[in-house]
Amino acid sequence: MDRLTEMEAFATVVDQGGFTDAAKKMGISKSAVSKHVSSLEARLGARLLNRTTRRVSPTEIGLAYYDRARRVLNDAGEADALVTSMQTAPSGLLRISVATDFGVNLLSPILGEFLLEYPEITVNMVLNNRYVELISEGFDMAIRIGELEDSSLRARKLTETTKRMIAAPSYFQRYGRPDKIDDLNEHKLLHYSNQANGNVWKLTAPSGERRQVRSAGWLTVNDGQSLLHAAISGLGIAYLPSFLYFSAMKDGLIEEAMPGLPVDMQGIYAVYPPGRFTQPKVRAFIDFLARKFAEKGPDTW
Repeated sequence: MDRLTEMEAFATVVDQGGFTDAAKKMGISKSAVSKHVSSLEARLGARLLNRTTRRVSPTEIGLAYYDRARRVLNDAGEADALVTSMQTAPSGLLRISVATDFGVNLLSPILGEFLLEYPEITVNMVLNNRYVELISEGFDMAIRIGELEDSSLRARKLTETTKRMIAAPSYFQRYGRPDKIDDLNEHKLLHYSNQANGNVWKLTAPSGERRQVRSAGWLTVNDGQSLLHAAISGLGIAYLPSFLYFSAMKDGLIEEAMPGLPVDMQGIYAVYPPGRFTQPKVRAFIDFLARKFAEKGPDTW
């Protein structure tokens, strides 16, 4: 007899608590289920089930075998689903969590291209500035920037963005330009309140040493676009990713505060729930983003 069928019959009996319900679940006769289980026990040379007139329950050996058998059956099911998914056109609702600044500046302008390319997919993009719990909150994936927290989620690096300290020319005229990292303690700093490490900037000194700048800051907000506008207005120095400051710097509205410092790079990642295969709609969107990001350099992202 087929080994997987025997294993499935036994596991289903354990799951359903008896041969009758297992037969209904598998869509075969009760005698066929019993025959599969008996064949399995004969092949293994062990009794896996305690059978009485009132109930069926696994023996100690049977319970140990069930745990391993259920894993094997789940793997086999996922293998079948993988083949099916790879032959199925991506479709269905794709629910994405994205940081507000990134979603508004980068994803929104290109989302139409994705929808035209995959007309069977509908997108619900939720913009927020917090780390959502993907599985419990019903998200298919999220886009995250910077160091990833340890978790069971899968991640694919899409590209990188540069991060620099920037301010308006009018600010430098009024307060001068910092020459070294320690000088920042005497300047007006603009902070992003949603950073996990609070009002702390992690910078790289010319020597390569990692330094931390701690300051209460003159202005703290939870929106990067607002920080950029504050910097353009001459209110202080902001530490922002290039997808926020790129256009303003190109137009001369802001300048780099300390050009001599090494440029810090931050990874941009797609994160999604664990599993042995990725849903076609998720894989399609990740591949689309990777392709679009590859068309431009990190200084524009």
